[in-house]
Amino acid sequence: MFKTVLFPIDQSREAREAVDTVVNVVQTYRSRLVILSVVESLSEEAEPTTVAEREMASPEAIARLLETAKTLFRDQGIEAEVLEREGKPAFVICDVADEIGANLIVMGCRGLGLTEEGAADSVTNRVINLSPCPVLVVP
Repeated sequence: MFKTVLFPIDQSREAREAVDTVVNVVQTYRSRLVILSVVESLSEEAEPTTVAEREMASPEAIARLLETAKTLFRDQGIEAEVLEREGKPAFVICDVADEIGANLIVMGCRGLGLTEEGAADSVTNRVINLSPCPVLVVP
């Protein structure tokens, strides 16, 4: 049913909390797992302002994040592929899902969409609306 599962990750707590769900789905359906990290393109005048933004802008931090995730899944008996892309997260996630033929995207939800304004701007909401396949959102 879910031959290929795409798991977009970042440094968030919500992404870490989604790991158990990903393990469950991948083991249940014997799926191929692709882990994706998207480095958001910043305009030249927009410098990263938070510590997290500065860390995620570093190629070394992205490499560490992906390697840690790959090791975490390997410890569960799952061999995962990793991809790193640059761009607007929601669009890149959907493009990669289409490119790899994903049957399911599993992602954490930061809860930023609790207001109408937040819902319109949330990466999760955009992925749900643009995705070429079902999206499982882990709260």
